[in-house]
Amino acid sequence: MRLSSLLCVALSLAMLVACGEPAAPAAAPAAAADEAAYSMADFARVPKFDAHVHANVVERAFLEQARADGFELLSINVDYPDFPTIARQRAAALELAQAEPLRFHWATTLSMQDFGAPGWAAAVGADIGEAVEQGAVAVKIWKNVGMIEKDADGALIMLDHPALAPVAERIRALDVALIGHQGEPHNCWLPLEQMTTSNDREYFRNHPQYHMYLHPEQPSYEDQMAVRDRFLAAHPGLRFVGAHMASLEYDVDRLGAFLDRFPHATVDLAARMSQVQYQSVRDRERVRDFFIRHQDRILYGTDLTQGPDSDPDEFRRTAHAVWTSDWRYLATGETQRVDMIDADVPGLSLPRAVIDKIYYRNARRVYVRGGNGD
Repeated sequence: MRLSSLLCVALSLAMLVACGEPAAPAAAPAAAADEAAYSMADFARVPKFDAHVHANVVERAFLEQARADGFELLSINVDYPDFPTIARQRAAALELAQAEPLRFHWATTLSMQDFGAPGWAAAVGADIGEAVEQGAVAVKIWKNVGMIEKDADGALIMLDHPALAPVAERIRALDVALIGHQGEPHNCWLPLEQMTTSNDREYFRNHPQYHMYLHPEQPSYEDQMAVRDRFLAAHPGLRFVGAHMASLEYDVDRLGAFLDRFPHATVDLAARMSQVQYQSVRDRERVRDFFIRHQDRILYGTDLTQGPDSDPDEFRRTAHAVWTSDWRYLATGETQRVDMIDADVPGLSLPRAVIDKIYYRNARRVYVRGGNGD
């Protein structure tokens, strides 16, 4: 609490006592809540895990900043045309994991090339098995399934396509998590001027092929969510991580209902913090209650990406800025300016036990073999 605030409180109490009124104890619960939360001074010393990054180059800047800021990392390979090839992503992950196996973890992905050809599912399953033997702790399936890839008849390949079922069962049998990025943020189906965050406006302005408002012939947002949910219902033993808040980022109540329905599912926060903040400036307690209620099911993640063209020093500055900004919002009660929503956003001041789970213990439990999160 600022000195001026303390003086105001003291003067108010003095006036109440002078008038014969009992001093109101309203400040006590707030003080207790503040004591239960972390501060910015705690940031570097508390163990943390960024469970959604992309280290796509054999360069140590990411590891160096993670070490400085107290993070473990999960680097996720993705079948994404803007990234290096899957083979190059895996090679980078293997080298970085060898350099710091206790800090750097990685997830493999699957290629949709030759989908529908005889033996495709078996070949993909074998490749995933080899990656797990090499140390992969999860498998990523990207939004190209459901939004880009088509079968021999020209129909979009959706997540619940029967040919993907053997792959899902292979992942379940290997006892690793499937990280699913299905659909896009709800903003994707809106015109640019109606989107709630500037980062979404920028992304979809620069990637019109993924801006579904421009493609009404494509499946709707609700179609994408229904397909994903049918897939999870068909594979109840599969450990599933809904990347980017399972594309339900716009409504924490709906996301909570998703987590209630699918007890094996967790979600990460990668690249969706501004959508959470958009909600919390309108109803902070609703958002805070969501995090507390679902504290065992949420993973901290950023989507930070270091590619071949990244300047190492600039990347380190960016990573540190993102990590400290998110900590300020989730862990403390401090207010900061968030340009993506053009608003001053008070922090959620989540209890320390909740922060410890979201920032570390949950990711260790979900991804690290033998990791119980303690």
